[in-house]
Amino acid sequence: MGVEAKEIDGYKLWYSRFKRATNGVGILVKKNLVEQVVEVRRKSDRIMSVKFVVGSEIFNVVSVYAPEIGLDADIKRVFWEDLDEVIQSIPQTETLLIEGDFNRHIGRRGNGYEMIHGGFGYGEGNSGGVSILDFAVAYELSIVNSCFKKKEEDLITFKSGNTRTQIDYFLMRTNNGRLCKDCTVIPNECLVTQHRLLVMDVEIRTVIRKKRTVGAYKVKWWNLNDENVTKLSEKITTEGKWRLEGDLNRIWEEMAECIRRSAREVLRVYREGSGGE
Repeated sequence: MGVEAKEIDGYKLWYSRFKRATNGVGILVKKNLVEQVVEVRRKSDRIMSVKFVVGSEIFNVVSVYAPEIGLDADIKRVFWEDLDEVIQSIPQTETLLIEGDFNRHIGRRGNGYEMIHGGFGYGEGNSGGVSILDFAVAYELSIVNSCFKKKEEDLITFKSGNTRTQIDYFLMRTNNGRLCKDCTVIPNECLVTQHRLLVMDVEIRTVIRKKRTVGAYKVKWWNLNDENVTKLSEKITTEGKWRLEGDLNRIWEEMAECIRRSAREVLRVYREGSGGE
């Protein structure tokens, strides 16, 4: 029981399961990104997450396997409580992606949930699908594979005999939506006998910082007179967006960055070595 890992053809697989159980989740990471992984967290045999850093971006990928509709209410309750706990532990400043088998149908249109349902789903929704939609609303998540107009065949994630449904989803914070360029099913690829491969294209831009050949910019702190003290205080108060809860290091970093940014705008800056004029 617990997190295990293995190398597979140029990838590293982290997975979480109970021995001799039917449940289990995993996350596969390409070898050249393995060193960027900073945390692997197992919540249960139905939920795990991986945190990795690329450039200045911090990504959290959460893999889930939701209980089937027919299982006990207590099993479903524990799953959603565990997922709530995992999501709440991830700072808003970090990119969040949730993927997996939710065993529920959100429907073709998602009437009443247009803010998170893109209007390009498949089939009819059910009561279980409402729980996904409510969850997405609560955490401001978009259901990514409902946001791209596709052929019907490219929306079906589960196919068995005459049964064709959409039960696998990608969810991403709405303010990270710009990163997603496409999401579709690859009809001819199957992960297991009945589940089809759902893929999402994400664009990650890294910032290449040029080596400085001149002095760095510094704040003109000597301009901190009575008038500017008032201006600076007002600006910090107006622009401060941090939440005074959660991780203390994150709170301090957000406060410090707001103070530095406000000081640069109110007191102005000079290039080091230029005499400060």
